[in-house]
Amino acid sequence: MLMPRVDSGMVLAAVLAATAGTAAAFQVNSFIPRQRLSTSLKMATVDPDVVTKKEYQDVCGVQFDGQALDQRLQRTSYLYPKHVEVIEDFSPIVDEMVDNILLETGDKSWQPQEFLPDMAEENWLEEVKDFREQASYLPDDVLVVLIGDMVTEEALPTYQTLLNTFEGCDDPTGTTESPWARWSRGWTSEENRHGDLLNKYLYLGGRCDMRSVEVTIQHLITSGFNPGAQKDPYRGFVYTSFQERATKISHGNVGKLAREAGDKNLAQICARIAGDEARHEKAYQRFCTEILKRDPDGLLEVFADMMKGQIVMPAELMTDGKDKDLYKNFSEVAQNLGVYTALDYAEIIKHLVSHWDLENIEGLSSEGERNRDYLCKLPERYRKLAERSMNKKKKVTEDVVPAKSFNWIYGREVA
Repeated sequence: MLMPRVDSGMVLAAVLAATAGTAAAFQVNSFIPRQRLSTSLKMATVDPDVVTKKEYQDVCGVQFDGQALDQRLQRTSYLYPKHVEVIEDFSPIVDEMVDNILLETGDKSWQPQEFLPDMAEENWLEEVKDFREQASYLPDDVLVVLIGDMVTEEALPTYQTLLNTFEGCDDPTGTTESPWARWSRGWTSEENRHGDLLNKYLYLGGRCDMRSVEVTIQHLITSGFNPGAQKDPYRGFVYTSFQERATKISHGNVGKLAREAGDKNLAQICARIAGDEARHEKAYQRFCTEILKRDPDGLLEVFADMMKGQIVMPAELMTDGKDKDLYKNFSEVAQNLGVYTALDYAEIIKHLVSHWDLENIEGLSSEGERNRDYLCKLPERYRKLAERSMNKKKKVTEDVVPAKSFNWIYGREVA
């Protein structure tokens, strides 16, 4: 006779019944469909006259009040137990990063208002006029790239969600005081200023269709973002090490173009944001350095595997609801301006290989050696491919430059 599959909750109910001497301790409907059995058992009530709270806790192994959530989650199986063990080992360094890399909050931190006209001042109108005049100097192609960068920053909820998927790095209660949870919240609070500031700049500048921009932001957050981290903290930190540097490069180059155009306000804004990204880049690369000290084979395996694909840009699912190729068109404008190019992609790989000193890592397995050799040769390969691709594209655009219209700027065309 085939026995039905026994749900783990049913086993728990039986154990509790035996402990208390009666099955009446759990008040569960005896006739429950198989698909509802697990859920119903979780909702079972415990008769305190039969099974005490302490007896229940002794059987479960954990308490069941709200403060014990961290303990419960720690007993949950991980997909990457070794990786979690490694990152927990250097959590004191994460505490150090929170204190030394992240800026202080409140009155001691910079805020968007410092870079914008003060609407409470008597001369607010003159400030706004001067602000708008400088913003009018910005060419449309630079404006399009700036909008794309702002939209990317405004999708911050998606990125904090991503951080909380990295095993061992999450913030399960929302106020968890672990080093990793403190880092996640602190990083998010700093990044939040970037989208706020750029959004207000664009609104006050008066040159773009803010509703179209806002629609794009909502679409991007709704669509989500999957960089292929797979809940693995190693993959997550390789990705953030790469992406923070890419973001720093992009904001820095937009700032240079703004200064050349005569918009000193935007130049200062971009420089401040790029400075934040540089600090964050430093922290994530430090996390990977600590992983390499403890598990070099593991990180090299992940890094090599990620490079065999392609680093996914966080705004690749961007759309304004009308232009299905919006991200592609925005990226082409950025590349044509030299804000972020295939050569930058190759340079970032070169920087990471050099920063982590991969050529001199010792004690690797044979597989680790192969991954290291692959990674060390990769920057030059990417550089050659990037140069070839850019030269080919330049030759094509010398004959004809296909202009694209952007709803963000009321349909004006940008080459």
